[in-house]
Amino acid sequence: MKNSIGLLVLLITLVSCNSGKKNNDTYGSVDKSSETEHSGKKLMEANCYVCHNPTATEADRIGPPMIAIKKHYIDSEISKEDFIASMQAWIKNPNAKDAKLYGAVKRFGVMPKQAFAEKTIEQIADYMYDFEIEQPEWFEDHFNEERGKGMGNGKGMGNGQGKKHGMQQAQTNFEDLSYGERGLKYALTTKAVLGKNLMGTIQKKGVLEALAFCNVQAYPLTDSMAVAHNAQIKRVTDKPRNPNNKANSEELQYINTYKKIVANNEEPKPIVKELDTSVMVYYPITTNTMCLQCHGKPNETLENTTLTRIKSLYPLDKAIGYDVNEVRGIWSITFNK
Repeated sequence: MKNSIGLLVLLITLVSCNSGKKNNDTYGSVDKSSETEHSGKKLMEANCYVCHNPTATEADRIGPPMIAIKKHYIDSEISKEDFIASMQAWIKNPNAKDAKLYGAVKRFGVMPKQAFAEKTIEQIADYMYDFEIEQPEWFEDHFNEERGKGMGNGKGMGNGQGKKHGMQQAQTNFEDLSYGERGLKYALTTKAVLGKNLMGTIQKKGVLEALAFCNVQAYPLTDSMAVAHNAQIKRVTDKPRNPNNKANSEELQYINTYKKIVANNEEPKPIVKELDTSVMVYYPITTNTMCLQCHGKPNETLENTTLTRIKSLYPLDKAIGYDVNEVRGIWSITFNK
């Protein structure tokens, strides 16, 4: 049961049976006027929902939902340009002093610094400003209570022609999505479950215990999500910590493809391979500052005590030496058409 493609990003679902042919396009390079086609929506789901997923319960979440971010930043005075600039500034330098969600920082800590293309953040913020954001069932009561205590300083209702109210109920039915989006949902929801449990262990017991968690619990949790999705879900890499996660020759090609995409600061998209009765979807796993605690460079971001524990748990480990925003491996998802 030993498995760890790595400590997932902090920022480290369901039955798949559809006989119809589907469009495999995921998101384009330009913004669209329609909410369902807007590139920022899909980029937000791919890049933000691991930690800010609206389907997470209030007790289980590992970060505030995106609607909370919108409502704390957007009021009747802020323009779209200023909102986008605020999002860009925060992503480049997340810190407690500049945070507007004080309760979230107190509960979850400051989000780890991550490498995102400015265009990606621009598209996500553009979508957040103009359209409705998925809202957890518990959020409205939570926000009203917070506002009553003087903590909810943003309205999140938008301004300008065509602005929506800012909230809609979260959706969890993925059967009508394209194959690429569907596989991506399966990967990211699994990543969210692993990340939630992993971060809880880090916060309560520290990095060394988190290593032990990955060693014992990563496979069972991944398998449980595979059952929920009726899919095969794997994480594979060219530099495995556990030999069972070693990528095959075809998967190595996809890993190398994603390395070039990420190195060029481009937004990765799911790779879709259709077979006679099934579909295979691949998507990269990239590193951030949290990952480097167990996958970084010795004597720099990887402490000696952690390295000693890694060698004890994984004698054949090859999964160190990474920097931020490098491809650690890929998700490999297989489900029936």
